[in-house]
Amino acid sequence: MIEHEKAIETLRLKGHRLTPQRLIVLSIIAGASGGGHMGVDEVYQAAKKAYPYMDIATVYRTLHLFKGLGVVTEVAIGDRLHFELTDPDGHHHHMVCRTCNGAFNLSPHYLAEFRDTLNKEFGFEPDLEHFAVSGVCAKCQGANKEDEIRI
Repeated sequence: MIEHEKAIETLRLKGHRLTPQRLIVLSIIAGASGGGHMGVDEVYQAAKKAYPYMDIATVYRTLHLFKGLGVVTEVAIGDRLHFELTDPDGHHHHMVCRTCNGAFNLSPHYLAEFRDTLNKEFGFEPDLEHFAVSGVCAKCQGANKEDEIRI
């Protein structure tokens, strides 16, 4: 939960109040960041359980504030935006399954050679702080193979 603590410290240092709503939204995203990415609706539903007076506009404003402060990262997965705590190293990459819309974390070291190649061959310095690779995950590939066998 080091990222969670850093996020709270960032809010304090930037002069933002630590309202119950902000702390709830932050806790929800921090709880999901270990393995998942949460959409606005998911954050809202979880927040409403913890704080019944929370409205979706507050969730949107809070996520917008957090994004502006660099506390959360916005990730496009399929046709929806998801949020997660920002990686302290500044590099966070995903593999996104176009079949099930699952998002899987991808270590930055896999893209190091790609970055070097673009730099050496083209003199181009790519912005890979957040990079998403689209494809089909192993689970969905397995399901597709089962469908092919049945035909």
